[in-house]
Amino acid sequence: MRTAALKRSMPQVEVRAGTPDDLDIVVALEANVFAADCLARKCLKRFLSVPTAQVLIAECNGETIGCAIISFRAANSLARLYSLGVAPLAEGAGVAAILLDAAEAAARRRGCSEIRLEVHENNPRAIACYRKAGYTEFGRHVGYYKDLGDALRFRKALAA
Repeated sequence: MRTAALKRSMPQVEVRAGTPDDLDIVVALEANVFAADCLARKCLKRFLSVPTAQVLIAECNGETIGCAIISFRAANSLARLYSLGVAPLAEGAGVAAILLDAAEAAARRRGCSEIRLEVHENNPRAIACYRKAGYTEFGRHVGYYKDLGDALRFRKALAA
């Protein structure tokens, strides 16, 4: 599916909760999107099965085109967007914004008042998406990624 075709069919994008049966799909997407810093299969399996996390899967016309992973802490009102990836065929089609909205809604349902994330300093498309969605930068982790690139830290207050 080409991006132009995907853009025309955007209303058909659906976001659903991931299940342990989605492990292979999520592993493949992570490897395709985050070649150097993808999450290990064991880690993704855990995210799909624990009550302190939620995996959201974006689909269009039967294809998985994106995934978001949110983690929660039991006695904390903070949520963490652990990962957000969009398949290359869907880049620039608004899928990241759809997943981001769904992640924020999931955090609100859990009673979270704030969501935080880290993004590679050399990922201008993601940084622009987060800023457009109202996230503000509040710090940095030096040498956070495997390539020793810094992670910019962003957060957003979630209205009830």
